[in-house]
Amino acid sequence: MIRPLHPTFGVEVLDVDLREVTAEHGFAELRTLFDEHSLLLFRGQTLDDAAHLRFGALWGPIEDRSYGAMGDAPRMDNVSNRRDDGTIAGADDLLTMDLSGNQLWHTDSIFLPRPALANVLAARVLSSTGGETEFVSTRAAWRDLPDDLRSKVEGVVFTHRLAHSRRDISRELYERHRARFPDQEWRSVWTNPVNGREALYLASHTCAIDGNESPEAQQVVADVIAFCTQPDRVYSHTWQLGDVLVWDERATLHRGRPWPYEEERTLASICVTATESDGLGSIRP
Repeated sequence: MIRPLHPTFGVEVLDVDLREVTAEHGFAELRTLFDEHSLLLFRGQTLDDAAHLRFGALWGPIEDRSYGAMGDAPRMDNVSNRRDDGTIAGADDLLTMDLSGNQLWHTDSIFLPRPALANVLAARVLSSTGGETEFVSTRAAWRDLPDDLRSKVEGVVFTHRLAHSRRDISRELYERHRARFPDQEWRSVWTNPVNGREALYLASHTCAIDGNESPEAQQVVADVIAFCTQPDRVYSHTWQLGDVLVWDERATLHRGRPWPYEEERTLASICVTATESDGLGSIRP
């Protein structure tokens, strides 16, 4: 059973224990819902790291941004303001400033050589207020995009640079990300191979159109994102402990919202890497 989250995308999936989902039992139905609705919510879950990784692996390869430096075993990549030494990063800490970059509209891993298919995100520690995660459907936005904007982005190749989205936050962050993640180029529209439906594929990391990094080109990107993220297109998720969200990185934009930074906020996270069967070929230049 499902319940809509927004008129154009997203459903809550009821009466499912994700610990019991296997390739043979339950996953095919979830994958069908994922391809159709782009965002899935599961409430009342109790995933530890092992169960989280096991469930994520059903969707595809677990992303490793360390490029093997952390070993071969899949690992969590949690979103948290708690440092390794147990202290909470302050508002002016680089960790917190980097997390604030997630408050820009984006899709995960668009800046990697193999982008993400999905994110599996679960609430572990929540702040007293704030910290919502908001989503929009870039499939619905592409369908509705005015002709004047569509003509500027249809068939083009976008350049994506993680540092681009950090340039106004911190020069140190900009330089760190610029050195670590080379630019990536992907076509502007991702076609879902299961149902043939198209979605815009861009993010706050998008810095150029067909190699043009001019202010005019960047304004086009900003105008398209602004259209995609009009208030009536947004689903805002207020987290509860036990919530798990799974979303289609090919067909959505998302962003986090601020919270009291003196409080811990930890979301257990893994990204799943897209494969050829997910339509990766449709965005290759």
